[in-house]
Amino acid sequence: MNTISWVQVAHPKRHHLHSPPPPSFRKSRSSLPILSHSHSRPMASTLTSLIRSAKPYSSPSLTLRLIRCMSNVPENTVYSGPTPHTQNKRVTLAQLRQKYRNSEPITMVTAYDYPSAVHVDMADIDICLVGDSAAMVVHGHDTTLPITVDEMLVHCRAVARGAKRPLLLGDLPFGSYESSSNQAVDTAVRILKEGGMDAIKLEGGSPSRIGAAKDIVEAGIAVMGHVGLTPQAISVLGGFRPQGRNVASAVKVVETALALQEAGCFAVVLECVPAPVAAATTAALQIPTIGIGAGPLCSGQVLVYHDLLGMLQHPHHAKVTPKFCKQYARVGVDINKALHKYKEDVTTGSFPDAGHSPYKISETDANDFLSELQRLGLDEAASAASDAVQKMDTTKPTKPK
Repeated sequence: MNTISWVQVAHPKRHHLHSPPPPSFRKSRSSLPILSHSHSRPMASTLTSLIRSAKPYSSPSLTLRLIRCMSNVPENTVYSGPTPHTQNKRVTLAQLRQKYRNSEPITMVTAYDYPSAVHVDMADIDICLVGDSAAMVVHGHDTTLPITVDEMLVHCRAVARGAKRPLLLGDLPFGSYESSSNQAVDTAVRILKEGGMDAIKLEGGSPSRIGAAKDIVEAGIAVMGHVGLTPQAISVLGGFRPQGRNVASAVKVVETALALQEAGCFAVVLECVPAPVAAATTAALQIPTIGIGAGPLCSGQVLVYHDLLGMLQHPHHAKVTPKFCKQYARVGVDINKALHKYKEDVTTGSFPDAGHSPYKISETDANDFLSELQRLGLDEAASAASDAVQKMDTTKPTKPK
């Protein structure tokens, strides 16, 4: 339902419209009921009286503004699109900054599709990252390098449909932002406009990456940085190797994070660095740090959905499962058991039984169907249908007394 309110319909060249509404309008407004679908008849007469009251303030668009004001659709729906499916509003950067100021840990999970996004949403996670690690976890590659922008957009859109509360963060994949700042901004724009994300994340701290982060921020897009182990740079790093394990490398982690902060990043991921290095970086920054294999002293933590649930039990995935990942479940074991049981039930003929064959045909229609099959000369089909009717009758579950 929606209450009626005076709408300022001011025009910059018509200063008299900025003055208060006429007394007659204020009087009529105070006596007006709250409108709903059930008030369709009074609405027409009320609208007429409002328009008459507003004559001294009339303008070409005033009548339309009043009609909009009278709408029984809530104003926030009229002006900002469909109402969210959940009551919780989307997490914002302002809320994340407040958590950071209050020293409240920030939670982040990497997810790649609609079902996992729904679970992340239900768990009230703060940030949902659609990571380029989808190349490894979902597409089966050995590195994150092969995934393309178009593939990332598919994952982003799926996650955006499922996660209504977390801040949505999309990775810029390898090869989509290194050539120039223009390329970086263009890719970031696509991640937001076509992928439905709220912000982007980019890896590395070279001058070109810092410049790209700065230009993306200046284009009006929020950016999260990423330092330490940056998987897109494995060609230079020589593999998935921890960073910050000597003085020069540790100082570089801190300096790179500071440069990303200076470029305007709202947070920085610290991946696979020793806890003291992560603690020093967190203390040096005035923005949140999100740790992954970086110890407990960051502003928040992130894990991959599949990793923390223990979904992937295949030997290929076992060799790339990070040492720092804590498995909060072993869902993969249950999945394997379920699939083997399903295969067994299908092989032995115990699935589907009558209880899982819910669509029925009446006895009269069944007999007529058999007769029609016989008339068409399909005796074998008629016999199969007759056997099926008898089987469903004999296996029909009995109701408890």
